[in-house]
Amino acid sequence: MTTEERVDRVFLVRHGETEWSRSGRHTSVTDLPLTPEGERVAASLKERLAGESFDLVLTSPRQRARRTAELAGFPDAQVDEDLAEWDYGDYEGITTADIRKTAPGWTIWDSPVPNGETPEQVAARLDRVNARLAAVPGDVLVFGHSHALRSLTARWLELPVTEGRHFVLDTATISTLGWERDAPAILHWNS
Repeated sequence: MTTEERVDRVFLVRHGETEWSRSGRHTSVTDLPLTPEGERVAASLKERLAGESFDLVLTSPRQRARRTAELAGFPDAQVDEDLAEWDYGDYEGITTADIRKTAPGWTIWDSPVPNGETPEQVAARLDRVNARLAAVPGDVLVFGHSHALRSLTARWLELPVTEGRHFVLDTATISTLGWERDAPAILHWNS
């Protein structure tokens, strides 16, 4: 009996730089544009992705992800609300250093987020995205945000969403998820 190994891949692209990503401010619902440098680097993704073919292209609803998709050559990317960034609640627009002044040791991964999302809520919506990706027979391209894509990766690897803490993700980078002998795997990261 012969079984065919899975070869489909998921390409993850974090949006280009914004003023808040540059300064380390948590950005979820605030809909910021890319900086000029963010636009320049996002446009450079077009050449890097040109040799690939995608059966599905998704983007977060936020303009920074949609604009990155457009500049990378995918203006018709489908918006998926579940790809929005982790909702930082009361910590929106605040840096981790400032949060730690009142909540020592705070991280998004294991500390409360007043009026924001819990890891369980983030996992539930990114599990929906992963189910959608798994239903596509070929390669998929996803434009999104740091914590959400790191969380999606953890869930792809069948890990708790909080294990996304181990996958640092830079702006305007390409990472690839796929398979190693039918086990979910990271093929490339932060390229």
